[in-house]
Amino acid sequence: MSSEGFLLVDKASGWTSHDVVAKVRGLAGMKKVGHAGTLDPMATGLLVLGLGRATRLLRFVQGFPKEYHARAQLGVATDTLDAEGTEIERAPLLVDRAAVEAELPRFRGEIEQVPPMVSAIKIGGQRLYELARKGEEIDRQPRQVEIYELELTGFEPGEYPFVEFRVVCSSGTYIRTLADDIGRAMGGRAHLVGLRRARIGSLHVDGAHTTEALVEADLGIRPYVMASSAGLADLAQITVDEELGKRISHGSVLSVSDLPIDGHTAVLDVGGNLLAVYGTRGHDARPEVVVA
Repeated sequence: MSSEGFLLVDKASGWTSHDVVAKVRGLAGMKKVGHAGTLDPMATGLLVLGLGRATRLLRFVQGFPKEYHARAQLGVATDTLDAEGTEIERAPLLVDRAAVEAELPRFRGEIEQVPPMVSAIKIGGQRLYELARKGEEIDRQPRQVEIYELELTGFEPGEYPFVEFRVVCSSGTYIRTLADDIGRAMGGRAHLVGLRRARIGSLHVDGAHTTEALVEADLGIRPYVMASSAGLADLAQITVDEELGKRISHGSVLSVSDLPIDGHTAVLDVGGNLLAVYGTRGHDARPEVVVA
């Protein structure tokens, strides 16, 4: 079993995504380890790691829809829009569950979000969170994201109610911003007090492993590493014969008549091993990433 591929980790609160990557680098004995989308230290749940050549495939995983389970408090705002920040605003928000549910439809579908100052987006060559650490705040242009599913899953009444919601969204969506925007729609503010990522595409946290389990594994982490083809199960897949597989493993540009694909497609050999990811450009099938 190869030590290259994808590794699903159930990140604990308090760990940064970089902490997890560094730990797995040590456990796997390899430098080439990356992840498909940062989770904040407060957040828990699915972190998809790529090991070895699979790091080059992480961009495809990152583009899959993501599901989160979130908990927010209404009526209280912080400078980071989550519980780790400093409180900057507090005003009772006397709403009930029905009132919150009535506002949710406006957040489904394509919406615009203003990235939070604690995000990693670069503006003027500097990451926003670096500016935020200096106490600076600058204007940010709204960005379009898509909310595929949004449902209220819990509500605790009070002067500062707690709401729980499940959201399935596109890559680039900020759940902390979504929580605060819901608070604003209710006539106040809000901040996240809990966040868990349940899945990315069909990769689910139920199949992930805690860092403790990986550290204590008698046989090392290799048995937990998922084949690259399985990690890309949400892409279209096509199996080719040995002759065509050799051309693909050399990164040949092909005609779509030779490699009948439409959009990003994982190309497998007859044994189910990933050879490459190809994309289309006009009538050509061109390699995006070759791993064979």
